[in-house]
Amino acid sequence: MSRCYPRGARFVRKAFHGFFTQDTVRWFGSRGLDLVTEADGRMFPSTNRSESVIACLMGEAERYGVRILFRAEPVSVLPEADGFRLPLRDGRILTSRKVCIATGGFRKREQLHWLSGLGHTILDPVPSLFTFNLPGHPISALMGLSVPDAVVKMEGARHGHRGALLVTHWGMSGPAVLKASAWNAREMHAVDYRFPFQVQWLPEETHSLVKARFQDLRRERGAATVTARCPFGLPSRLWQFLAEASGVGAGVRWADLTSAQSENLASHLLRHGFRADGQTVFKEEFVTAGGVSTGEVEASSMESRLVPGLYFAGEILDVDGITGGYNFQHAWTSGWTAARHIARSLA
Repeated sequence: MSRCYPRGARFVRKAFHGFFTQDTVRWFGSRGLDLVTEADGRMFPSTNRSESVIACLMGEAERYGVRILFRAEPVSVLPEADGFRLPLRDGRILTSRKVCIATGGFRKREQLHWLSGLGHTILDPVPSLFTFNLPGHPISALMGLSVPDAVVKMEGARHGHRGALLVTHWGMSGPAVLKASAWNAREMHAVDYRFPFQVQWLPEETHSLVKARFQDLRRERGAATVTARCPFGLPSRLWQFLAEASGVGAGVRWADLTSAQSENLASHLLRHGFRADGQTVFKEEFVTAGGVSTGEVEASSMESRLVPGLYFAGEILDVDGITGGYNFQHAWTSGWTAARHIARSLA
């Protein structure tokens, strides 16, 4: 589980001892909302609607008389002898013996200025879990096409990332792309989201195996045209696109496939190069990397190691996971842990 967190893996590994996925499933299930786990470990509400989760949480808040203040933006958090004072933007002042900061992530470091007086280290927030922008690339003609299994790798990165891939009208999305964006979030930010990357459309194949398959097809189906049917199970539109990009015209037969065409086609299947060009105009980033350093927070309680009585939960911490419920699990775990510790300290 902790392997799914590009940042904060050691921190969540400790925290999960107190509240883990089975606890999350049990908690929501006991309140009438079942969770479904997919084959790759991603977890979603059985209704497939995020509103169901929101309704469940709001129902619990109402049940326990939790008071929710809207339009109540804090401008600072001020520790005092008997607790904290929180001045709000509208002039009101809140006081509390304990404070848990669970605001979610912020797009810019300047938005965290109200935490600056607490002494905590803030790592610059950058987007994570975002799609790749390929403006004007011919592959956008395949918009809506989905490949269930591919590997996406940023050039220079140590590892590629495997999963489903979706071609959109602006570029590429899907779990494989989102995983790559999460693991290489800071590297991509450093180059202003303009970077080369490769797609391996056949994760289970090697160059030698693909070339051997081409030779078999030359003997077995020599009279058939190359683009008639993909021998590797890829969608026909993608296969035809890759063939055209490799210089293999619609009328070329397997028997007539040249060595250069064969090499180009194998390269496109296994090392198809693209170049992302900036962020999309949709600003659809799901998560931010960065926030309060986990080294200054106790994982077993979520309490600050610098300011007694101050707690953190969720994405405000420098913890982020890949797509599929991992960021939610960190939110559930850290929120539950902080709440339990606060309740015990006030009892």
